[in-house]
Amino acid sequence: MTNQLKGKVILAGAGPGDAELITVKLQQRLAEAEVIIVDRLVNPEIIDLYAKPDALVLMTGKKGYSEGSASQEDINKLLVAHAQNGKIVLRLKGGDVAFFSNVLDELLSLSEAGISYEIIPGISAASGASAYAGIPLTARGYAKGVQFVTFNPSSFHSRDKWKCWATTNDTLVFYMAAGNINALTELLLRHSKRPSTPLAVIEQATTGFQKVHITTLNDCSADFAGKTFSSPSLVIVGDVVKLHEKFNWYEAGKTGSVFNELITVQQQSTVC
Repeated sequence: MTNQLKGKVILAGAGPGDAELITVKLQQRLAEAEVIIVDRLVNPEIIDLYAKPDALVLMTGKKGYSEGSASQEDINKLLVAHAQNGKIVLRLKGGDVAFFSNVLDELLSLSEAGISYEIIPGISAASGASAYAGIPLTARGYAKGVQFVTFNPSSFHSRDKWKCWATTNDTLVFYMAAGNINALTELLLRHSKRPSTPLAVIEQATTGFQKVHITTLNDCSADFAGKTFSSPSLVIVGDVVKLHEKFNWYEAGKTGSVFNELITVQQQSTVC
């Protein structure tokens, strides 16, 4: 197949949950895409509102490393195969397209296959969660910087790295950490993080089911004992969390249903 017959792949971020938090460019590409390959954390309302009615929508899962999720290799093959059939393919990811995602694997596959592509950034989970919780990630007198980190059962960070995080005045934003919140706080305290440091867990940010839970590193294990946080959840650690009480502007519960419980396959195919 010649390059002239190949389609194109758009790699795009769908934002943190609120269907209105997408870019104008993504809205335009949704109206053009013939094949849409979607991660689990994308609000299905975005597809319903903006996608072509006859677009082939493929759900690729990715929940807690479950066996039912599509492998990255399979996703790469889907992108290449549909583009080589001359289709306009939209790869839709939750949050921003490149924040703790496998976009590099996909870029390499497309590049090796000689397929043209476009990257459209999106509002990250950290930006959405902090904004809708009234917690500026940096603020004069509270934090001059912010660091973004993943923390899950497969994560490995050196002792020196934990010491760095535990002693910094930067805001720390932890992705994939809510299910291991006690282990996270124990590591920060062990490496000398101030016990009174505020901590927030933000569930399902920017959706009608958003919940913000506030505690401190010292009180976390007691306050969240037996608590299970809904996915997606984000953890923010630092003095900026104190600003939530004053600037919490968003009233959850006003809009639709939680998006990660609504993903159904309507005129769509599922990739498992």
